[in-house]
Amino acid sequence: MSDFLLPDIGEGIVECEVVEWRVAEGDQIEEDQPIVEVMTDKALVEITAPEAGVVTKLYVAQGQIAKVHAPLYAYQVDGASNNNSEAEPDGAQSAASEKPMAQTTESSNPTGIPAAGRLYDKVPASPAVRRLVREHSLQLAEIAGSGKDGRVLKEDVLAHLDQALQASASSSQTVVNNQAETQAPRVEPLRGVRAVMAKRMVEAASTIPHFHYGEEIDVTALLALRERLKPLAEAQGERLTLMPFFMKAMALAVAEEPIVNAQLNAAGDELHYYPHCNIGMAVDSKAGLMVPNVKNVERLTLLEIAREVGRLTTSAREGRVDQADLKGGTISISNIGALGGTYAAPIINAPEAAIVAIGKTQWLPRFDEQGAVQRRAIMTITWAGDHRFIDGGTIARFCNAWKGFLEAPETMLLHLG
Repeated sequence: MSDFLLPDIGEGIVECEVVEWRVAEGDQIEEDQPIVEVMTDKALVEITAPEAGVVTKLYVAQGQIAKVHAPLYAYQVDGASNNNSEAEPDGAQSAASEKPMAQTTESSNPTGIPAAGRLYDKVPASPAVRRLVREHSLQLAEIAGSGKDGRVLKEDVLAHLDQALQASASSSQTVVNNQAETQAPRVEPLRGVRAVMAKRMVEAASTIPHFHYGEEIDVTALLALRERLKPLAEAQGERLTLMPFFMKAMALAVAEEPIVNAQLNAAGDELHYYPHCNIGMAVDSKAGLMVPNVKNVERLTLLEIAREVGRLTTSAREGRVDQADLKGGTISISNIGALGGTYAAPIINAPEAAIVAIGKTQWLPRFDEQGAVQRRAIMTITWAGDHRFIDGGTIARFCNAWKGFLEAPETMLLHLG
């Protein structure tokens, strides 16, 4: 038999959570067949089989942590003889092969916690007891089992019902208060992308002095332009949202205020000005907040940006963003308005120097130059800048340049190569 060792699946990653096994012990597998999905602190990763064979053992249960370079599962290569089967009696081999995953997990749990208290184990109980639980609309996991390995017995169910009847003798208000005070919260380990987000947000908020700057942008002309260009983009298989316009205008504004696209080194004594503009976009994925970035926006056309935005959004929402797409960002956009928010105070995606939160667009009355009231599409935005080297005047000038391109989008044509 051969042990499959968990390989290096990302820079600096030493462990990951097993999200889902695609196979079970005894399954025949083929080369490159998906075996297991694991969650790192950056993304969801699918691991495939290196060669054909038969799975003989799963070392890490679903929901548990696997270590890099440690055995993940064992398999017998097709055509290879099973030396272990010759060394072990038939009865021992059969018992080992029939041992369920729940027992494997249990044997590695020396704390003696009942099975009902573990996250991925099934509560042991006989069919008669399960029927009794259903008849009284109870949850098996809520009943403390007194049998072996936490097994729930009929006496346990009756005792639980007796306790419920005694509690109901008190006043209804007392019962409600007691339940509110004693009900335990659902516990979920903070892992993967969410754990990284928590760590990075704390670091950014505590080490970077944030300066916030708010503004309103009239995007009436921009919306009209997008409507005219949408059929042309769709004819080439691309979905044209406002994000490509936001990004292109931002790259043009960076040319006027390059310090907004710079980064302070770790020692805090050097500014690094980047010749490229890699714009990140915050995506609310099922794995947590991800900020993939579109590389070299200053060189791309609107269609090329739209293609990248679509690709990165799909990958992020599936939790399968490539590591390269998460690295190298120089400035970021958080489109909170897509979910309905009007205002937000974003936290900078360190080591970047600035981030903008885009609120929802609202049709509001505004006065024109002649004093007449018009219906205009108004979008609220809030910038956050690193106040160690970006001041209010810099953010204001940069935002005015960006705003100018968005309010009169045709002016971007003057700067396109």
